[in-house]
Amino acid sequence: MDLALLRTFVTVHRAGSFTRAAALLGLSQPAVTSQIRTLERQLGRPLFLRQARGVTPTTIGDELAHKAAPHLDALVEIAETGLDADSSLRTLHLAGPPEFTAERALPALTGAIDDGHGFALRASFGNAEETLEGLAAGHHDLAISTARPRGPLLTATALCDEEHVLVAAPRWAARIGCDTVRRLGAPALENLPVVEVHESLPFISRYWASVFDSLPAASGTVVVPDLRAVLACAITGAGLAVLPRYLCGPALERGEVVALTEPAVPPLRTYFLVVRTGTLAMPHIARAHEWLTRAATDWS
Repeated sequence: MDLALLRTFVTVHRAGSFTRAAALLGLSQPAVTSQIRTLERQLGRPLFLRQARGVTPTTIGDELAHKAAPHLDALVEIAETGLDADSSLRTLHLAGPPEFTAERALPALTGAIDDGHGFALRASFGNAEETLEGLAAGHHDLAISTARPRGPLLTATALCDEEHVLVAAPRWAARIGCDTVRRLGAPALENLPVVEVHESLPFISRYWASVFDSLPAASGTVVVPDLRAVLACAITGAGLAVLPRYLCGPALERGEVVALTEPAVPPLRTYFLVVRTGTLAMPHIARAHEWLTRAATDWS
């Protein structure tokens, strides 16, 4: 079986589209279509079901991808690093949310590098959908995601839980009264300014639903797509914010922000460490995976 055909097949399977696969491979769409048809003729079975938008693998297609993808990834790794004795340093491509990756994952991994554990590191930031798509397409080796992927091509390990805290600057806490928030709940916070990462208020909405069993009435006063910037704005008094405790904990200890309520069961969000199935056989990916899961035991 032609390895080039298998490589095209795996790329289509990961991309979910002939068009996206063609862009990733640097080929024309007709060339990709022709290669897939050739492979299907060789196997005597259809590998994809063509749909209006993209393709869906058949059962045979899923089985072939599950068996072939790890081996193709290993061959690509060999081709990229070479075979001489001086090429032992592998490059790990990591993707994840900017704040968590910068504050937790990168310090853990750079500590591993400093201890001489033999890999270079390249990091990129993105949301869960972007990082998982990039991982599936082969752009990353390891992804940190708040969404658990589906299907056999990606394997996820629960990494840690993140506790969310409702905070505000001390002057807002004094004006509202933490006892009032604990007694009245969401009504005590109506019409107050809010700092968030998106217009849809994902952190505020999740907190309101979990703790107050309601929807927030306010809109975002300041919207900035980085939780570190949200914290900085909350400290200056721009408004209420919901933040991960690991990120706002030092500011809470210094009194720069105040927790407006401490629910008995705080809202949590789980992070997953995700790889393409089979790639943990590669030593540099396995080492990074081990270091992150070990470091996560101390994250709270």
